[in-house]
Amino acid sequence: MTYRFEHTTRTVEENLRSIAHSQIEKALAELDDTEMSVQDTVHQVRKRCKKLRGLVRLVRGSFSDYKSENQKFRDTAAQLSYIRDAEAIIETHDDLIGVYGDQIDQMAFSSVRDQLAARQEKILTERDIEQKLAQLRAEMVDARDRTHQWRLSEKSFEAIEGGLAKTYKRARTAMAAAHKDPTPEKLHEWRKRVKYHWYHARLLRDIWPLMMRAHVEAADKLSDMLGDHHDLAVYRMTLLSDPESYGDSEQIEALIGLIVARQSVLAQEAFVLGARLLAERPSALVKRWRAFWRTALRQEAARENALAA
Repeated sequence: MTYRFEHTTRTVEENLRSIAHSQIEKALAELDDTEMSVQDTVHQVRKRCKKLRGLVRLVRGSFSDYKSENQKFRDTAAQLSYIRDAEAIIETHDDLIGVYGDQIDQMAFSSVRDQLAARQEKILTERDIEQKLAQLRAEMVDARDRTHQWRLSEKSFEAIEGGLAKTYKRARTAMAAAHKDPTPEKLHEWRKRVKYHWYHARLLRDIWPLMMRAHVEAADKLSDMLGDHHDLAVYRMTLLSDPESYGDSEQIEALIGLIVARQSVLAQEAFVLGARLLAERPSALVKRWRAFWRTALRQEAARENALAA
């Protein structure tokens, strides 16, 4: 099953269990895929856990097990985060050099990348990753078994409107906080809230595909901008934690300058896009999406009646 509500043919509760089961099964298949690298496996399973957290957050107001399930998926994703972080830093370095490639001597920073790759290799060989992957798999199997018992106290749109409103409101609040004090920490917090709203828009995109597609794409773009900003902050911290290990002072100083410049551009673009994506008050967005939901249900009912006639 794809990551979306089939709200015209399934109840919200049926969608909840089915989508969760599908994501967990995909995570297990990725853990069992011997052709995938450790980095790719970890990255994929962490994404599954984040999508599962987005799913349970949508129904949080009617799901009594929300807090425990959200925490379990968070803890599962965090177990091997250092592997993904090491890979992300290399990707961030490559992207940064690519952005400014026509303004700098790219080869001047090749030794820095070599050191980042050596750091990643050291992380992959020093820790008992296979045992941790086995533990992660066991936790996903346990989660799959739990999904069969998941129940909601509300039906139809009432089951999701509380979670939808809360997540969207938090994204707006985090944007205002970041605008007032645009630190990497505040922008990262904003990114997390936008990411969950993006998951919710994806889950509900069938309520009006034409309209929701643009909203999903905008939320995805904003999340990526803020994610790149955070990755640059992590990269900067890594370089400054032990600069002598990565290059000479001129190399590090030049990279820090590029990081700061790129972060400034990303922040400016994010605030412009965020002002548009998050322009509505939470109550207005929920009201509008509720209308889309109900119209889609009436449309499906009319179609079924026409077929039966």
